[in-house]
Amino acid sequence: MASSTQDFLDFEEVREGTIVLKDRAIRGVLLVSSTNFALKSQEEQEAMIYQFQSFLNSLDFSLQVVIQSRRLNITGYIDRLKELEAQQTNELLRLQTTSYREFVEGLVGSGSILAKNFFVVVPFTLVEALPGGEASRNILKTKPKFVGKLTDEEFDRMKTQLWQRMEFVALGLRRMGLHVAPLSSEELVELLWTWYHPEEAEVGYYPEVPPELLKRTKKT
Repeated sequence: MASSTQDFLDFEEVREGTIVLKDRAIRGVLLVSSTNFALKSQEEQEAMIYQFQSFLNSLDFSLQVVIQSRRLNITGYIDRLKELEAQQTNELLRLQTTSYREFVEGLVGSGSILAKNFFVVVPFTLVEALPGGEASRNILKTKPKFVGKLTDEEFDRMKTQLWQRMEFVALGLRRMGLHVAPLSSEELVELLWTWYHPEEAEVGYYPEVPPELLKRTKKT
């Protein structure tokens, strides 16, 4: 029997701003801004390092930091420069526009300009959402298995506790002067799509998100 692509993916679905895995765990993703650490004074660097240490020591759950790098897509910007170049009536300004456009195209074409995005993945598992006694019994099993789809009640309970974790993580990162924002369902779909289609993503192509998923996004 032929296998579909979905059979090889670790996640089941994107739902209400979370990624639901096939083992019935869920993940939330935070988009985090960058900072130029090297340009800060020694005092600022030491303060940031101290805040980061305090943040890590305050965690009682694991986190995953993901850095996404890809070539910067400026196709729209180049097209706009071409339009300005064609509309320019002053010959000197037209030549300067042409020279600038060719410089930017050559710079980007060398592959030296990359767009970097930073994400923090926050986990939550079904075991953690179970009542204390039931959770203990499941953990003690040699190979606890969670199969099938999450019920609405299970998902709502897990999502509530996941968002509490995400708020805690966001607060710790903001204390370091970083900007943090949770990804919506639509943004999660686009992020996952770029991982599996990097070449298409570099030229600015993204899939159309189904309307039913957008409805779920609006509930978050």
